[in-house]
Amino acid sequence: MNQLIWLRTDLRVSDNTALAAAMDAGPTIALYLITPAQWLAHDDAPCKVDFWLRNLTELSARLADLNVPLLIRTVTDWQAVPAAIEDLCRVHKIDTLHVNDEYGVNEQRRDEAVAEALEKTPTIMRHYLDQLLFAPGTITTLSGGYFKVFSQFRKVCHQRLSHSLPPCLPTPPRQAPLLIRGDLVPECVDGFAQPTEHLRSLWPAGEEVAGKRLGVFADDALADYQVRRDFPAEPGTSQISAYLAAGVISPRQCLHAALRANHGELDSGNPGAVTWINELLWREFYKHILVGYPRVSMGRAFRRETDALPWRHAPDELEAWQQGRTGFPIIDAAMRQLLTTGWMHNRLRMLVAMFLSKNLLIDWREGERWFMQHLIDGDLSANNGGWQWSASTGTDSVPYFRLFNPVSQSAKFDPDGRFLQHWLPELATLDKRAIHNPAKLNGLFTTVDYPPPIIDLAQSRERALSAFRQLGEAP
Repeated sequence: MNQLIWLRTDLRVSDNTALAAAMDAGPTIALYLITPAQWLAHDDAPCKVDFWLRNLTELSARLADLNVPLLIRTVTDWQAVPAAIEDLCRVHKIDTLHVNDEYGVNEQRRDEAVAEALEKTPTIMRHYLDQLLFAPGTITTLSGGYFKVFSQFRKVCHQRLSHSLPPCLPTPPRQAPLLIRGDLVPECVDGFAQPTEHLRSLWPAGEEVAGKRLGVFADDALADYQVRRDFPAEPGTSQISAYLAAGVISPRQCLHAALRANHGELDSGNPGAVTWINELLWREFYKHILVGYPRVSMGRAFRRETDALPWRHAPDELEAWQQGRTGFPIIDAAMRQLLTTGWMHNRLRMLVAMFLSKNLLIDWREGERWFMQHLIDGDLSANNGGWQWSASTGTDSVPYFRLFNPVSQSAKFDPDGRFLQHWLPELATLDKRAIHNPAKLNGLFTTVDYPPPIIDLAQSRERALSAFRQLGEAP
């Protein structure tokens, strides 16, 4: 009987656990479900949906080389998925449905509903670990609970990896041709505008591109990653987050590349490799949190007491932040980078998140939603984890009394103003000191259309500290 792999965030043929298992078991068909209403409900960005489709097109060709037809079906949302899959399994006489696990309350409920629907059929459903190095629930405290502190989680991960490194699976061998015609991948989905060609050019699709990016990074930039990663004007990051989020490359492939560059060492040797491996483990940590504490994927704070924070309703300030018009150059440049490229440098993500949630005292969920609506690498666990870390509402988050000053951070991490000049050309005539804080020119800088600061930093800092202290959490 036939096998069916239901592709989700695993858009590759190499090191794909479910695909390898399916093709090893018998003649295999691939399926991808387009669910527009669900994607809208999850605030998936148009550029991310476009990225998925472009990668699906590349994947379709790779699957065709393996004689695996790719079927595309469109259903409204995940509630319609069980019936669609049950019908497909009946039509194609599917023996086993193979899926790589996804995490989050909605994803788990969807898969449970599919499994329940298949109980009435001859088809069984098998799950595989693929987008993580360790299955949630296998990295636990001595009492059996999920870790809340990253450093403790990382220590156990290092211990496990030093004894047993998860292998990368090769691309499966070609199967015999099937008398099933694959479907064309649509170029667009209703409800999602197509991004600019410039944005598309920044994120070309396909496993080959992802592998080359990873290789170049490991060979050329990994060695000094721990230094250059904080400077947004430098090409110091891997630029593969979008490929990881869509599953075009696997975390195992990333880990192996880092270990090859670091002579097999996990926590010693090259500081850049060690730092980047830790970033992979932060990604892992937040996905485990998603499973261990489901409320974080349901719009709730990890730290329940912070639900009582007096978030401000300030729509004009929120819009100024969204559009890059706050009057603080590093914040505005970062937000313009997001709007134009679908991506933002990681240090800037922390800066703009802290500015919104603390300086403006606007609910972090507004920022989390805005990011998901615009990020090409939008990922629920990483995005939620980062926002709650910056807002001091999450697990192992920054202490509430620590507020990044956007002006001093700008001067420290963009000392020559190159990043600011690129994204704020209206400030390009200012020298490298004045560009970080044009407001200090006291009205002398009037020929340029750039807004004054929307808040007083000192006053906004005290307002945030006061709000947190009222929760009874003075340091």
